[in-house]
Amino acid sequence: MADLPIVNTAEIAAIAAVADGRADRPAFMLNLNKYRVEAEYPTGRIYTNYIAVLDTLLMQVGGRMLWRSNVVGQVVGDQDIDEVLGIWYPSHQAFLNLMTAPASAENMRLRALAVAYADLHRCEAY
Repeated sequence: MADLPIVNTAEIAAIAAVADGRADRPAFMLNLNKYRVEAEYPTGRIYTNYIAVLDTLLMQVGGRMLWRSNVVGQVVGDQDIDEVLGIWYPSHQAFLNLMTAPASAENMRLRALAVAYADLHRCEAY
């Protein structure tokens, strides 16, 4: 099992509660990423390897990246991010399965090399 960096344990518990119930449902995760200089976002080897392994990991749990977008400006606020990713999961359990899927350890290794800062927001999936 891979280890996550800064985690909101109450939110992970809420996700696990949904996953454990009969009402488990799809989830949409909004990822706001700031990349390390060494990742050379968006064309560097570390970044492209990270995204390739992330795609593999998502496939292993039944999820899919709906879109990725380069951030070109910030109208309000002060969060400095490079990219926004929209990722859909068929269930909350599928999201939890990220931590034990075969590509999880490699994803977390590359994530540590590529991502300087990230926020992950759980949203309603439509």
